[in-house]
Amino acid sequence: MVSLLVTIGSLVVACTDAPPPPLVAPPEPSPQTAPSTQPMPTEVVVGVDSLEGGFNPHTLSDLSPTSSALSSLMLPSVFRPGPDGALALDATLMDSAEVVPDAERFTVRYRIRKEASWSDGAPIAAEDFVYLWEQLRSQPGVADPAGYQLIDDVQSREGGKAVEVTFTRPYPGWRSLFANLLPAHLLRDAPRGWATALDNGYPASGGPFAIRQVDLQRGEIILERNDRFWGRPAVSDRIVLRASDQAGQVAALRSGDSHLAVFGANRATMAALRELGSSVQVSTVPRPATMQVLLRPTSAQLADARVRRAVVAGLDREALIDAGSGGGPGDQLHAHAQVLAPSERGYTPTEPPGTDGPDPEQVRRLLTEAGYEHRAGAWTKDGRTLSLVIAAPFEHEQYVRIAEETAAQLRAQDVQATVVTPTGDQLFGEVLPTNPLAEEPGATAGSVDMAIAPRPADGDPAGMMAASYGCPGVDSDDQPFPFTPLGFCDQLLQPTIDAALSGAIPFEEASAKVESVLWSQAVALPLYQQAQVLAFGRDVSGVQRGNGLAGPFSTADRWRGTPSDNDGY
Repeated sequence: MVSLLVTIGSLVVACTDAPPPPLVAPPEPSPQTAPSTQPMPTEVVVGVDSLEGGFNPHTLSDLSPTSSALSSLMLPSVFRPGPDGALALDATLMDSAEVVPDAERFTVRYRIRKEASWSDGAPIAAEDFVYLWEQLRSQPGVADPAGYQLIDDVQSREGGKAVEVTFTRPYPGWRSLFANLLPAHLLRDAPRGWATALDNGYPASGGPFAIRQVDLQRGEIILERNDRFWGRPAVSDRIVLRASDQAGQVAALRSGDSHLAVFGANRATMAALRELGSSVQVSTVPRPATMQVLLRPTSAQLADARVRRAVVAGLDREALIDAGSGGGPGDQLHAHAQVLAPSERGYTPTEPPGTDGPDPEQVRRLLTEAGYEHRAGAWTKDGRTLSLVIAAPFEHEQYVRIAEETAAQLRAQDVQATVVTPTGDQLFGEVLPTNPLAEEPGATAGSVDMAIAPRPADGDPAGMMAASYGCPGVDSDDQPFPFTPLGFCDQLLQPTIDAALSGAIPFEEASAKVESVLWSQAVALPLYQQAQVLAFGRDVSGVQRGNGLAGPFSTADRWRGTPSDNDGY
């Protein structure tokens, strides 16, 4: 027994004296991801009517809410509307802009800030001034060409950061020029640069935001903060424009899917917005365009002023306004003048009584005086039936609705009428700027007698008057400038228009004379100023209507939205 215990003890001692097993390093702890301190990007989702292609703010075909919105956010302008609506120098872009004293001819010198550049790094410079001047004085279908056609030369100074613009005569409205500059270095050599290069946005930005993505089929445009912008950075990281119908706009505002909406509205939509109560603020935003019916005096069918007056007498203007506005905000801005829009400073109704129609007796009297006979439910002269073609750009639904209502009203007066819907580029860039009387028989231009078109507003009033109703001039090489969309030219009235442009007579005095002639000649029937609804909820701040007619997007750099988890865009 004793020997057994000794043996066990020896084994225990032997085991105790054995070297310890090798140490094994404990497994490395799993790395812990540090909590991110990067804040989520903030975005503002904006509901809009539609996002059709065509974003050139200088053309009648692209004169849309979308082009106005994008140009406000991305295109630099020398002057912008101030709090009182008057133009003020944009100190973000410019150091100065002033008339050169004691110059041999009327000259304006511009000095661009040295740090001002496009989002691709190219400087904003004199070449951008030259490009815009060259295009707006020579291209057909532009919105405000008159002031640019007075410019004789544009010279680059100080490496392109100073610009000297020389005019053929004094031009008091020079501050309205060089708004929404375009990147000349990217557009000048682009194939059909002016016609198509801006169909899907801008190739570079000179403002607080830049285009990240354009998906017109999906109806969405994503803008992100422009990191190359030299001015005050935008408050929110991105803005998302999302197209929807009117019912969808109201639903998105109600659910919070949209922070704000800027869109057209009819009576039902206005009622639905009011039902949202105090959770959504709603206001009307006039746009810089007046809807009008053009009656082209260069059309063979409408060359006689008595026929044009008969057509106007056959129209129910209230019904036309309702067809276009649908009882929405534009219905509160009926236009009763030919030159200024209802919301512009100095606007005064000028129309003579009895313009609203319809007046069948007046139609019969005027057409009979013009040599027409009423037979078998139609008006004929020399064996030809009075049949009018009314054009409207198919991209714009309200234009087409007005055209169809116009045709229906004329047919009710036994005047045959047909509606055609070319593209806006075709209508305003090719058909309307051409003098139909100079075309060969059967030419496209001569086939349009009337058109539903916008009359631009918010520029120099005298310049706008000349662009809409003046005769086409010629450049320094005696080459004619494009014909106006209306095709109206009164050689007796032209000296008054020219005098208003140069400031030789006050605009108010000139416009009174021009208005009187335009109403008597019945070349255009103004309807209403375009307008939109601005509606926004409590999840966004900094939203304003904008100064003058600049619109709410002119303040978008101050919009503060909500954090977004959609970091992949």
